[in-house]
Amino acid sequence: MAKESTIEYLRKKAALLPKTPGVYIMENREGKVIYVGKSRALKNRVSSYFHGSHNVKTEKMVSNVSDFRYITCDTELEALVLENNLIKQYTPKYNILLKDAKSYPYIWVTTHEEYPRVVLSRKRTQKGTFFGPYSGAGTVNGVIGTIERTLGLPSCRRRFPDDIGKGRPCVYRQIGRCCGVCAGDVSREEYGELIKCAIQLLRGNTQDVEKALYERMADAAENERFEEAARCRDGIKALEKLSEKQKTQLSPDINCDVVALATHEGCDCAAVLYIRGGIICDSEYFMFGADEITGEGEDSSESPFAAFIVNLYTAREDIPKEILLSFEMSDEDRAACEEFLSSKAGRRISIRTPQRGEGRKLCLMAHTDAVRHSETRRKREDTDEKLLALLASVLSLEVLPERIEAYDISNLGSEHITAGMIVSERAKLKKSDYRYFRIKELQGQDDYGAMRDMMERRLSHLSDDEDSSFSRTPDLILLDGGSTHVGVVKEVIRARGLDIPVFGMVKDSHHKTRTLVTESEEISIAREAEIFRFIYKLQEEVHRFTVSRMTQAKRKTMKTSSLENIKGIGPAKAKRLLSNFNTLAELKKADVEEIRTVGRVSEGDARAVYDYFHKEKAENK
Repeated sequence: MAKESTIEYLRKKAALLPKTPGVYIMENREGKVIYVGKSRALKNRVSSYFHGSHNVKTEKMVSNVSDFRYITCDTELEALVLENNLIKQYTPKYNILLKDAKSYPYIWVTTHEEYPRVVLSRKRTQKGTFFGPYSGAGTVNGVIGTIERTLGLPSCRRRFPDDIGKGRPCVYRQIGRCCGVCAGDVSREEYGELIKCAIQLLRGNTQDVEKALYERMADAAENERFEEAARCRDGIKALEKLSEKQKTQLSPDINCDVVALATHEGCDCAAVLYIRGGIICDSEYFMFGADEITGEGEDSSESPFAAFIVNLYTAREDIPKEILLSFEMSDEDRAACEEFLSSKAGRRISIRTPQRGEGRKLCLMAHTDAVRHSETRRKREDTDEKLLALLASVLSLEVLPERIEAYDISNLGSEHITAGMIVSERAKLKKSDYRYFRIKELQGQDDYGAMRDMMERRLSHLSDDEDSSFSRTPDLILLDGGSTHVGVVKEVIRARGLDIPVFGMVKDSHHKTRTLVTESEEISIAREAEIFRFIYKLQEEVHRFTVSRMTQAKRKTMKTSSLENIKGIGPAKAKRLLSNFNTLAELKKADVEEIRTVGRVSEGDARAVYDYFHKEKAENK
């Protein structure tokens, strides 16, 4: 179907849509969903895509649309929630996508235990008290460390009360960093008060914690509990230092989230500041590339940021009463978002765009943060693009090598032969695309045979219908080896009718990258510092990854007991036998009756074990 007839078809189909709330789903020629949007008037919204002019991002998306479908809804809130769910289901190329909620860490206070702890958790359970989610594990560990230092909570792995009085106290107790639960210096009641303070700190109530510590210090001093009073005094000092460290010009009663949007040379960024008790306790930013639409169509009042807001708070339990935006949102979208968040939080949630005062200052702060991240992203992309262009020039490549795959072979003698593959996309390592191959068909050590087997298996996936990175053809292949390795791989590639550039990475006597080679020539990269560092990084990474996978396979076999070679003896029985006899030598000395005394070992199994260790005697008899 020609482009003109496709547009006409889409215009006619859009003209038949109802003027009701709903969700529209754009598809490309392969039937893949590339964009999901919602509207309070489907006909007006969808028709606007196929009439008039749009920004570059929207034009790019529309040029790939071959068809669309739609789902009507009763209310705009239903449409908003459905849009959010469909974006998660299809992960469309042109939508604003957040990271998977499963990757967000929480702070878990194990209040269901006798001696609660404050720890990191990536799963929510019914037990204990949770705070978060937070932007990353580094933030969580930083918050936990601050609380432990402030209140003197233990950071060791001991379990209380079981480990109280066992072993010597750690160095943190000796330098006053820990209250000394393991030494019995703290009563259960006092420890419980410290945990209550920790929970208040996590809720942003710094002033309440400081007031409680002052009261406990005065009471302890009056009743001559001087050690407890000293611990309270140290906690107050730590809180004062913490307040100075995080001092801002905000009122201590401010609890809100601030969302800002900034665009720098086509690179959009949303920054989110999480403010509790007048302190910025966490921040997060989300980058939207050139493929993702952040403000499309003629009806600019219908922003895709409504879905962004809903998605952002779907995974979060801690929703403040107020959310500030640096950008305008339509009254309908704002009302729908407020209704959804209020229903989730169980209380009234307000979303507004402040024009003056402290709220406006916070929005400007968040906007500045978004601009900084956007500029940094653009500069980094420009640097990476120049690097790839220089690499293409040095290697005389016809296309920019956006996807580079590097391979290495590792083995332990003739065992555990492993081929590793790493991927660099746009000059950045993409660890989700790493793969490894177990080479099992070869007899003995044969690097060239292993390379051939690995490449044949790799290229067999290029015809996969699945929309996975493994089915993509690389722009450049790098091998940890010389010209012979290159020749072997090129032979496999030519046999499949493909034309993929292949180069070998040759190391010098110091295990450093010396040069790149083809089947017949060497290409020096010593004078190109950026390319040298990039190639060296790839070579070291593929070597590390391959060796780690080979070592992993070796450890797996080492953990397997030789008893499992006996028919009828699995891992569980082998473990029980070794646990009962302590060592393999003792088991060898045992007779059939002694082996039978081990639980759930039958007479046949006992006879098989005995015969296994006395095979030579049995054969002689």
